[in-house]
Amino acid sequence: MTRIVTRNLKEDKDGIPGYIAYAEREEKGPGLLLIHQHSGLTGYLKTAAYQFAQLGYTTVIPNLYHMLGYPAETHIDKGTEIQNKTPDPDFVRVIDQGWRYVCARNDVNASRVGVIGYCMGGRIGIHFVAATPGARAFVAYYPSVADEPATRIRPRHPCDAAREIRCPTMVLYGGNDRTSTFPVQQRVMESFHANGQPLEWHYFHFGNHGFASTESDGYQPYLANLVWPLVTEFLSRELVGPAL
Repeated sequence: MTRIVTRNLKEDKDGIPGYIAYAEREEKGPGLLLIHQHSGLTGYLKTAAYQFAQLGYTTVIPNLYHMLGYPAETHIDKGTEIQNKTPDPDFVRVIDQGWRYVCARNDVNASRVGVIGYCMGGRIGIHFVAATPGARAFVAYYPSVADEPATRIRPRHPCDAAREIRCPTMVLYGGNDRTSTFPVQQRVMESFHANGQPLEWHYFHFGNHGFASTESDGYQPYLANLVWPLVTEFLSRELVGPAL
């Protein structure tokens, strides 16, 4: 059986802080960059990284808050505060450091790397993927897009950035999402549709915000298990094999 390696990434040793999971192999293969939620790089994302590695993806989760000057293994109590005072372009800058780390690895084919964002990571991931033509696929779990005006911290609405994305996208939303209400979700969908790239849109009327996170009050194991094959089939089609 293929050996799966998991370990923390250290800034002094690896160039970025975070977490990595990968299958040992000699040939280059696909990669994934996971962008964490507002509470930071917590345990359930490490589990997700391991599961993606089992499928052949070298999976990296940068510790964004640490990279922004708030060093810690987790930021469960401070993450929301950090997010609310950090401009989106600063997030995009440190995400790009994680992206370059993935693409430079000897076991990764840089032309077959995708991005997955969760909650805050889905929202900021929209900005990052729009600015990164090399991204081959994008999955957004309940991106926390709100109906809000431009500010110094959030100078550009994600819907404007979504129109510039140049890769296939899958978006997953729930009807019980109080962060991104249904009218906002409709606006997000129209923005992605306007970029002319393939869009897979999955709406679950009973879904909560955070339904895939074991650490969220909105966790729904049934729905998390339901969407997993949808996500993995999408990634396989876009990063590994030809379209069905």
